[in-house]
Amino acid sequence: MIKILKYSFYDLARSRWSYVYFAFYLLLGFVLLFLNSSISKAVITLMNIIVVLSPMIGTIFGIMYHYSAREFTELLLAQPIRRRTIFLGQYLGIATSLSLSLVLGLGIPFLIYGVSQSSEFWNFALLIITGTFLTFIFVGLAINIALANENRIKGFSYSILLWLFLAVMYDGIFMILLMVFKDYPLDQFALIASIANPIDLSRILILLKLDIAALLGYTGAIFQKFFGSGLGAVLSFLALFIWTLVPALNLLRLADKKDF
Repeated sequence: MIKILKYSFYDLARSRWSYVYFAFYLLLGFVLLFLNSSISKAVITLMNIIVVLSPMIGTIFGIMYHYSAREFTELLLAQPIRRRTIFLGQYLGIATSLSLSLVLGLGIPFLIYGVSQSSEFWNFALLIITGTFLTFIFVGLAINIALANENRIKGFSYSILLWLFLAVMYDGIFMILLMVFKDYPLDQFALIASIANPIDLSRILILLKLDIAALLGYTGAIFQKFFGSGLGAVLSFLALFIWTLVPALNLLRLADKKDF
């Protein structure tokens, strides 16, 4: 599996789009730090970008790599190598490569500006960690969709629709439900609905760490009470880990059953 992981990692690292992705974050980091008077403001701005962009890039790269490397995958399947080893190695290679672009692209400018000596270091670290989680989650979801759909058009369509639903439509539906059922106790519903969306969960964790939970509006106090506590933070990271683990396990299940 390590060899396949390395091949997928280096194959994606040689792609010009990987350099574009890295350069985008590198330039974005320098620009935000130059324009903002404090690292805290730059972190808040980055949060709004990362929680949307990282899932989108993970989805696109995951689905594109699977379909473009199909012939190579079939060649590997003809060798005495377990299917699980092949697909798990590819998944980890793609997600690791994209995560490294994120970490280095933002890490270099922030380290140059002295984030390691700043009080905002842990806020920045949380931002990078959640971005990495989102990358692994959506790469896994994209490969699951690709394995379940032979037709490339359907695979691309379903994966983009999934990202759009979780990144854009989900919040609208969530707010409409809160308004319609405002006369009912919605504490548990709000918590469950937020945990059910990794993008929302990541955004909430960052907002609470930055002590700006008021931006969450109606549910701000609820989230501050639960996610703001030590136990809430642990359970939130556990939820993100489960979101990462489930697509990976389902990927292995689909790989074992799929007829290539």
